[in-house]
Amino acid sequence: MRQKPSLRPTAWPRSPRYPYVTGVLLILLAAAEVLHARITSTTVLATLPFVVLPLLWRQREPRLGLLVVPAALLNFLFRPELLMAVAVAGVMGLYTLARHRVLHPALLSAAAITGSLLVNAGHVATGVYDLGGRSPALGADGSLSYFTESFVLAVGVVATVGIADAFRSREESRQARETAQRELIAMERRHAAAQERAAIARELHDIVAHSVSVIAVQAESATYTTPDLSPPARDGFQQIASSARSALTELRQLLSVLHADDAGAEDPAPVLPQPTLDSLDDLLEAHRSGGGQVTLRTEGTRPPVLPPSLELTAYRIVQEALTNARRHARGAAVDILLTYEEDELRVRIADDGPGPQKGQLDSGGHGLSGMRERATLLGGRLTCGPAGPGGGFLVEAGLPVRAGAKSFAEGVYE
Repeated sequence: MRQKPSLRPTAWPRSPRYPYVTGVLLILLAAAEVLHARITSTTVLATLPFVVLPLLWRQREPRLGLLVVPAALLNFLFRPELLMAVAVAGVMGLYTLARHRVLHPALLSAAAITGSLLVNAGHVATGVYDLGGRSPALGADGSLSYFTESFVLAVGVVATVGIADAFRSREESRQARETAQRELIAMERRHAAAQERAAIARELHDIVAHSVSVIAVQAESATYTTPDLSPPARDGFQQIASSARSALTELRQLLSVLHADDAGAEDPAPVLPQPTLDSLDDLLEAHRSGGGQVTLRTEGTRPPVLPPSLELTAYRIVQEALTNARRHARGAAVDILLTYEEDELRVRIADDGPGPQKGQLDSGGHGLSGMRERATLLGGRLTCGPAGPGGGFLVEAGLPVRAGAKSFAEGVYE
């Protein structure tokens, strides 16, 4: 069962000093009123600290409002003129209780209104309204004098609780939307990663299937083209061919598990040769034909043979980087650098566009996560971000040469 998110960190303004600043101002206001009115009542002076001081810690401990509100009503009972500091503190304490849902709004309103009625009854009992037949509240006949105080306090209680609960409901709705949005983005990223792995699996199947089929054909043909082949050697070649054919069958079965085609699709996707680093020229020419500017540079000596999985991954990274440049930095010049080292191929793609906007790297797009997924499955690494203080976007990848094919296969088929 999902827990309701706590509103304590966001129920008040973000500044942690806000409760202390307002609390100190109330303390100064209360002191000024006491000195100005020359209050000497022991009960009023004794309850006043319990009205204003707990508000200093209301953000950390909202239940202190259970002390503030009764203390404010008690102070008002013995000081009918109602100090301004007591009135403001009572409203703040009631707001704190309602905003943090210390008590249910209906229960809180009923308790506060009951307290107001008791204070009103105390004033009536002590003769606060007995002013020679003249009402201090509404007119001279005294018809509504005894009820005006309760009515005003009840309206204030209901309004304060209602406003606080409305703010809380709005905050809960906002947090629920943000939580749902984060969950949706996470689900989309998991789905995109699964689709990317399935695509990688199909590409890997094409690469491995070609090599294994060559092994099967060569082993099968060796039994007929090699003269004077001994029976044990002939059986060995036949076993190699049989094992290769079995490996191809298992690859097809495993690929069917990861297949991501739509259930209603009647025609399978066409089988095309997988691109390599030699295909980069066609990719760059297609980018230039769309109005883009791109240059390709190489450093180091390219090995005569590279794992097909490594060449495919490097090609896909360059392809996705160029797609991002056309989408987010139209017209920007792109520089691609391939560095061949002894045990690693480094790919660096940088453009001179405006660079990533705030929050763009954490958005719901899946291109960057797809590139990172490919590099990780190959046993390499990929980073992306601003190219520098002058703007631009930079993608850097390091792909291991020797252990690449093994890591790639283990990552996809684990």
